[in-house]
Amino acid sequence: MIIDFKNADVKNLENYKQKAMDAFNTLIEKKGEGNDFLGWIDRPIDYDKNEYERIKKAALKIQSDSQILITIGIGGSYLGTKAVDYAMKNYFGNTPKTELIYAGHQLSGQYLNELIEYIKDKDYSINVISKSGTTTEPAIAFRLLREEIEKKYGKEEARKRIYVTTDRKKGALKTLSDNEGYETFVVPDDIGGRFSVISAVGLLPLCASGIDIDQFMDGFKEAREEFKVNDFEKNTAIQYAALRNMYYENGKSIEVLVNYEPKLKYISEWWKQLFAESEGKDHKGIFPVSVNNTTDLHSLGQMIQDGQRNLFETVISVKNVDKDIEIKSDEENLDGLNYLSGKKLSYVNEMAMEGTTIAHVKGGVDNLRIELEGINPKEIAKLFYFFEITVGVSGYMLGVNPFNQPGVEEYKTQMFKLLGKEGY
Repeated sequence: MIIDFKNADVKNLENYKQKAMDAFNTLIEKKGEGNDFLGWIDRPIDYDKNEYERIKKAALKIQSDSQILITIGIGGSYLGTKAVDYAMKNYFGNTPKTELIYAGHQLSGQYLNELIEYIKDKDYSINVISKSGTTTEPAIAFRLLREEIEKKYGKEEARKRIYVTTDRKKGALKTLSDNEGYETFVVPDDIGGRFSVISAVGLLPLCASGIDIDQFMDGFKEAREEFKVNDFEKNTAIQYAALRNMYYENGKSIEVLVNYEPKLKYISEWWKQLFAESEGKDHKGIFPVSVNNTTDLHSLGQMIQDGQRNLFETVISVKNVDKDIEIKSDEENLDGLNYLSGKKLSYVNEMAMEGTTIAHVKGGVDNLRIELEGINPKEIAKLFYFFEITVGVSGYMLGVNPFNQPGVEEYKTQMFKLLGKEGY
């Protein structure tokens, strides 16, 4: 993975170096607010090896008896998994192992009805992921799907097909699991949801779907070595955080994450949660949005090119693609595409990216570039860790606690009042 700032205005970056280094040291030395949620920093080398082997064993069982694993969770309990799963599987057709489908990430009755209809004639298991077991969306989904799986297989067999990832010691879901005898895995106390894909939260469903979690963990290990380096000139995660802070102080309040490969779509969704929940506090923060190009060049491109100059872009490019296709010559050339004859579609896509970057920079939009070697578990893990270090440094530079999300609770309070929940 390569971080490239050549299309960014960095002439004043030196002025932010000390502030960035102070924030980095606050993060790494665990001296700031939210320091009890920093277990993700050393998780790549400091994890429960016994649980890791149990994850692999459970995944093999799921693969042997289930066409589908329904993973029930919301926010960080599903977005990291969805990001990796979507990036790694084929665009068309299911994964070669067990298909992951998702529930509990919204409140649509239409969605859940169609899901229940879809699984009716298929063998499946459930992995419910919730620290408390009382979060509204996943709790509703689990109640309904638990009823369905017990109806299909009987209570005894269903018990063997329900896997629970929850708090180690307490909570409604932990109590239910102990009472029913479900196999349980741990949501770590010291890792917040949006950082939790490196734990059983992400590893169990990803392993069940056939993704090599050893490669995934290796990527996190390599990224930890690279992005924990206490040197501004050598650590691009610190530089990136400093640039973001510089842009923010100069009125750039929106960051656009751009990709040119649709497989990265849900990487962007995970990234939006990571930065929005970490930085959006005290009426501060850079608003994270994303575009999927070249598709969105035909909708949002006009705004980025000619709209308000209150944004900058971070572009994720992919150096090597697994599959490609060559454009052939056509004798009639009615579509005027013969000038592309003999060129691979990946090359055309790359030129679209380069041309767009030139146009946007010319239009006053700074571009940062992250180049992935390819789309594989190791590179995705490196990207995750890079962004996680960045958001920690960025948050402390901004003067907020990057590891809580107090604003999330307000909508729940108002919703519970409207629904007539006791105590609200």
